[in-house]
Amino acid sequence: MQSAIDTPLDIQKIRQDFPILDQQVNGRPLVYFDNAATNQKPLPVIHALTRYYEGYNANIHRGIHHLAEQATAAFEASRRAIQEFLNAKHWQEIIFTYGTTDGINLVAQSYGRHFLKEGDEIIISTMEHHSNIVPWQMLCEEKGCILKVIPVNDNGELLLDEYEKLLSEKTKFVSCVHVSNALGTINPVKTIIDKAHAVGAVVLIDGAQASSHLELDVQALDADFYVLSAHKLYGPTGMGVLYGKRAILDAMPPYRGGGEMIKEVTFAKTTYADLPYKFEAGTPNIADVVAVKTALEYMAGLGKEAIAAHEADLLHYATEQLAGLDGLRIIGQAKHKIGVISFVMEGIHHQDIGVILDQQGIAVRTGHHCTMPLMQRFGIAGTTRASFAVYNTRDEVDRLVQGLRRVQKMML
Repeated sequence: MQSAIDTPLDIQKIRQDFPILDQQVNGRPLVYFDNAATNQKPLPVIHALTRYYEGYNANIHRGIHHLAEQATAAFEASRRAIQEFLNAKHWQEIIFTYGTTDGINLVAQSYGRHFLKEGDEIIISTMEHHSNIVPWQMLCEEKGCILKVIPVNDNGELLLDEYEKLLSEKTKFVSCVHVSNALGTINPVKTIIDKAHAVGAVVLIDGAQASSHLELDVQALDADFYVLSAHKLYGPTGMGVLYGKRAILDAMPPYRGGGEMIKEVTFAKTTYADLPYKFEAGTPNIADVVAVKTALEYMAGLGKEAIAAHEADLLHYATEQLAGLDGLRIIGQAKHKIGVISFVMEGIHHQDIGVILDQQGIAVRTGHHCTMPLMQRFGIAGTTRASFAVYNTRDEVDRLVQGLRRVQKMML
């Protein structure tokens, strides 16, 4: 086995922070390569959740007692941490949601319903997750808007020349993924944003896969909206973030009604709270919001650049090793990728691959990865996907390759 590149990270020490990795699956040590679906949580994040429930569990903002004030302070500290993480200009531009899907739906149902009209055009791309397709289809059916799609080439890269042809004065909204969950492709979102702005369109970027791998700066990108999920940031599930430019958010009507998002309620009329609270109706997911700050601190302690270098090494090594398997074809070989490898094996169904690998303690994702139109573009029903995180190793890649050899031996 080739030696790994030199990084400042002690991977074996890092693995000790993730107790879930220290287990046997079907009598074999677990290899967890399903990080694009969700990554595992380090002990500091787990402890942050426990501390909240053991020490200061209370509802936030309205309470004046000690526990409520402590919970409110921790909750709002996470908002400031997310602001810094994204380099947002104002803390009021950070809206807590239940995940990337929820954030996209908020924008579609609030901004889209309020500002878009019949005949307006919305552009998405072929590689979008269903969460960034279905809400726009629903909006188009309701409002009479027209949905257009940026095609991809055989390497899984967006065809920017074709994107430019789609843009016109009728283009009012562009919604595009930063990094493909199915292929790992890193899209040129700054270029996509700039070209959309040139025709007066508003842009949303789906950052679910990008957030733990790339340095993010929403001001430098000039993104109008940016959405992400905590559970792909080594944080808890059920918690996400919508960033929006303050002027746009101010102009948008609330998405949900209820407690916390109001200023004054009478039976005659309700006035709404200021940003960000007018979009945060009801008791929020307090514990998970509190814990996401710890997740961000954990990544910052390791260093995003060091994490990216380690994952890039795994991607390079795994790509080389998998290329040596007869009948294996990698789907999506973009020049710029994160640590995701999707592949098919001649004569073997992806579900069979996943089952046999699981018998060997290796967790991968199989299927269409919520990107059915992208799978149709490549003429396949689905792929097997291995996706990497900071705690993965080259030894685990070797086990994947050995596992796939066993798959071939059993199935061919």
